[in-house]
Amino acid sequence: MSVLPPRDKEGYLRDLATWTPAVAEALAAGEDIILTEAHWEVLELLRAFYARHKLAPNNRALVKAVGAELGPDKGRSLHLMLLFGGSFAKTAARIAGLPRPTHCL
Repeated sequence: MSVLPPRDKEGYLRDLATWTPAVAEALAAGEDIILTEAHWEVLELLRAFYARHKLAPNNRALVKAVGAELGPDKGRSLHLMLLFGGSFAKTAARIAGLPRPTHCL
């Protein structure tokens, strides 16, 4: 595994510009996640969301965004939890190279 860029105490990248797909793979491995096509479509959606709104969405906003972009079957908390675990918005944002979502515990 390659050396990861500097991260904060919660594991989020300090410099968002250091994110690459390889960094995402390494961050995911640290969460015991092997990225699949289903993961990547959420990560790409997250990065586009951040580019538009300059914030990472919390759980509720992520579910809504995924539902709107990828359909109601994927826009469910259960689907996202199966991909990224219980704190799916935080984990997905970390892997996507984004800051910690606002209003996430």
